[in-house]
Amino acid sequence: MNAPETVVDTDAIAAARPAARRSRQARVAWGSNVVTIGGDAPVRVQSMTNTDTVDVIETAIQVKELALAGSELVRITVNTPEAAQAVPHIREQLDRMGIAVPLIGDFHYNGHRLLSEFPDCAAALSKYRINPGNVGKGDKRDRQFAMMIEAAMRHDKPVRIGVNWGSLDQDLLTRMMDENSAAAAPRSAQDVMRDAIVTSAVASAARARELGLPEERIVLSAKVSGVQDLIAVYRDMARRCRYPLHLGLTEAGLGSKGIVASTAAMAVLLQEGIGDTIRVSLTPEPGGDRSQEVIVAQEILQTMGLRAFIPMVIACPGCGRTTSTYFQQLAQSIQAHVRHRMPEWRKTYDGVEDMTVAVMGCVVNGPGESKHASIGISLPGTGERPVAPVYEDGEKTVTLKGENIAAEFHELVERYVERSFARRSPP
Repeated sequence: MNAPETVVDTDAIAAARPAARRSRQARVAWGSNVVTIGGDAPVRVQSMTNTDTVDVIETAIQVKELALAGSELVRITVNTPEAAQAVPHIREQLDRMGIAVPLIGDFHYNGHRLLSEFPDCAAALSKYRINPGNVGKGDKRDRQFAMMIEAAMRHDKPVRIGVNWGSLDQDLLTRMMDENSAAAAPRSAQDVMRDAIVTSAVASAARARELGLPEERIVLSAKVSGVQDLIAVYRDMARRCRYPLHLGLTEAGLGSKGIVASTAAMAVLLQEGIGDTIRVSLTPEPGGDRSQEVIVAQEILQTMGLRAFIPMVIACPGCGRTTSTYFQQLAQSIQAHVRHRMPEWRKTYDGVEDMTVAVMGCVVNGPGESKHASIGISLPGTGERPVAPVYEDGEKTVTLKGENIAAEFHELVERYVERSFARRSPP
């Protein structure tokens, strides 16, 4: 007997998918650079330095690198009086370098003192990050939280109230666990933990508003290190408030594990319209490039079709038809060339970030993919004729041969950009 036909009800799937969440707007600014978070604004990319903030030059250099890589906001640690004293000098150094990226101060335990005792630090930052679990214990908690909110109001700064399950308010968690134990039908400890995280964030935002902080200056986050936990927590938080939400899988990990985990968690939420800013919290290799986390965040948003940052390079994975590594080397060199040229292209041309470049390794999919790209090349696979047709906007324009294919294709990409994208008007 034949197996029954499987029918996929695409209308039902679409109906079951949550509608895009429309959050309120928050504005983070430095000088004339205003970064809008939430509402109709695009999902923003954030990052964080790992330098000693006391080292003004090293920190300013890393902030610059992150900003040039595409980070629209950069967070720095402010944990000591010396770090607080350094913040205005970091801001001054960045301004001298022409880097207007807003700086976010990351405060734990003593933020109330640092913001009060170092007003120049409070003024030089564009936004404060407060962790409700680390603002104080017992009767000090409310007073010290209020001091930080009052500093934000005094300096007209927005605040991210960022809960982290590694430093969750233990008094709140204990109370909720006790209430759950006494319930007729207790939930799992994991469910209570998730609820406590969201409750901490939403209640802290409500307290900030009671103190006078305007609703449009509040951003929330609730970071955990498990993919399913992150999805559940943010879905709940999105149902319970309309503040802009900052997404990030905390302690995501090293290399491919951190990239895969962050992508798996955030892609689900972003597809549901949840999330207004993101950070990919990768553990860098020793001495590694911190800007890798910015690139990954951009690639998540771009591959999902939510934003465009840089021309996409499409390349095949290779197979038995492509025993030569030539197409891999060309794809790598084109990717590096595009990233190197993008800062200048962005200044000069409108829309160049929407360009796609295909570097394909054989005739099976090579010509087809090249035709679909803005500009593409189909290199000869093993045993194929030693020619490489180039397609621009779907039309074959030239066939490259010989030893200089890579250099010639680089030049063709440059000419394509010059010819295809309108020049920006001078400021």
